[in-house]
Amino acid sequence: MVETPNADRGLTRRDTLRYGGALLAGGALAGCAGSAEDGTGGGDGSYTVSIEPVGEVTFDSVPETWVANNGSWADMGIALGLEPPEGVWLTRRYHTQYYDAVDGVSVDKSDMASLYQDGVGKEQFYDFDADVHVIDPNFLMNRFSDWKQEDVDEIRDTVGPFFGNCIYAQHYPWHDDYRYYTLYEAFEKLATVFQRTDRFEAFEAVHDDFESNLAPVVPGVAERPEVAVLWGVGDQPEQFYPYAIGEGTGFKHLNQLGVRDALAESDIKDFHASRAAIDLETLLNVDPEVLMLRGYEATSASEFQRTVVEFLQDHAVASELTAVQNGDVYRAGGLYQGPITYMVLTERTAAQLYDVDEQLFDRTRVANIVAGDI
Repeated sequence: MVETPNADRGLTRRDTLRYGGALLAGGALAGCAGSAEDGTGGGDGSYTVSIEPVGEVTFDSVPETWVANNGSWADMGIALGLEPPEGVWLTRRYHTQYYDAVDGVSVDKSDMASLYQDGVGKEQFYDFDADVHVIDPNFLMNRFSDWKQEDVDEIRDTVGPFFGNCIYAQHYPWHDDYRYYTLYEAFEKLATVFQRTDRFEAFEAVHDDFESNLAPVVPGVAERPEVAVLWGVGDQPEQFYPYAIGEGTGFKHLNQLGVRDALAESDIKDFHASRAAIDLETLLNVDPEVLMLRGYEATSASEFQRTVVEFLQDHAVASELTAVQNGDVYRAGGLYQGPITYMVLTERTAAQLYDVDEQLFDRTRVANIVAGDI
């Protein structure tokens, strides 16, 4: 058995079970007994759920504690009525203020930890002692050279399994060999892990109603704006990281609103391909109708206006941009969207781009589902 970094921490609940020989290879031991009702049934009440790239994961009981890669998965858990995850990649990018738009739903992340702290160490996983890690292990291994397959295997076998897929964007070459999941495909997988598919199905109905309400407010293709999505550098941005509007949960709201990508036919390379910033002169050559700026979700709309927008309006070059002159500079929404935050952000962006002034999803219904009132 591999010696863990905190071997002197004493026996946990999971240790007692593991040393008793109860841990299935690649499985998890957690929580109270669960049924096999929405996964592949196993023996003695166990169940198996499959997701690429980890394959089949067997659970002896329903997990209680968990770690999420990012806000997409964290939001799915909140939608299922779970306790928030013990940790996410970066807590500052899990924008729990979006829940302010839904009376009756709130998340306190004050005790939540960031996985990334100048790197990601195995010690953090032992400290979390989570029943399941909703993380694509390939993300760990490809972002950090210190993580090898044997490290993933160690955490899987001595703490709890990995169960996740990197769904927020589709630009990683290491992901080319296995499938991506849509938001609701991933959501259903997580609901099956936590045996809460009734809440998933209820959310799916809310989502369908929302998109039915949204469709009539999206204009024809020729009338949709050309939007440049950029990550602004600081509150007085003169440099920007360009983002191509691609697939993945991070762009779901913009794709659903049918916006045209102002950068698509320019010579500007996507940030993920170049890791390079562009300046205002380069942006002026494109001159998009709308600027959607990332990196400002922790800033309120009024603060964004007083800092970023007013700076651009007063800047000699930025003030020549059509979007700045017309007042079409907005926060773009976070990188990570789940079933609740997607609807909040899409409705917000519909108001900005298409002057929609009505609520497009049923807040009370959402809060009731989260609370278990299906």
